[in-house]
Amino acid sequence: MLKTVNIQNKKAKFEYEIIDRYTAGMVLTGTEIKSIRLGKAGITESFCEFQNNELFVINSNIEEYHFGNQFNHKAKSERKLLLNKRELKGLLKDVQNKGLTIIPLRLFTNEKGMAKLDIALCKGKKNFDKRETIKDRDNKRDLDRIKKEF
Repeated sequence: MLKTVNIQNKKAKFEYEIIDRYTAGMVLTGTEIKSIRLGKAGITESFCEFQNNELFVINSNIEEYHFGNQFNHKAKSERKLLLNKRELKGLLKDVQNKGLTIIPLRLFTNEKGMAKLDIALCKGKKNFDKRETIKDRDNKRDLDRIKKEF
């Protein structure tokens, strides 16, 4: 049984308003998937971009595999995402026309051991939206404390 990997982008829900979610496969080399299975990857500062009608994740960090040799991969490189044509066309249209961005939310391995990336079509939040999110979180925490006392 394989150990499942679950690497999350915790900043994404605070910085962006999530509109739609997709699960995409990734094109990886052998040493990249081995590093991901060890949990040595990060997606906090990454984003997705279209190049020649193909979707790539940019600025994702997958550390070099410790036991790799001269065939080891680069830590920060562009990695192609695999989606259906219909999904790619819809995402491309939304990004170009509405000015939305595509942000990775979670990097995980499925039951077969394949690396998958949950991506979201997002709209950036303004400062007042972020303050409102913080205020709601604080109010919820206070209510939970009051309920716990009774």
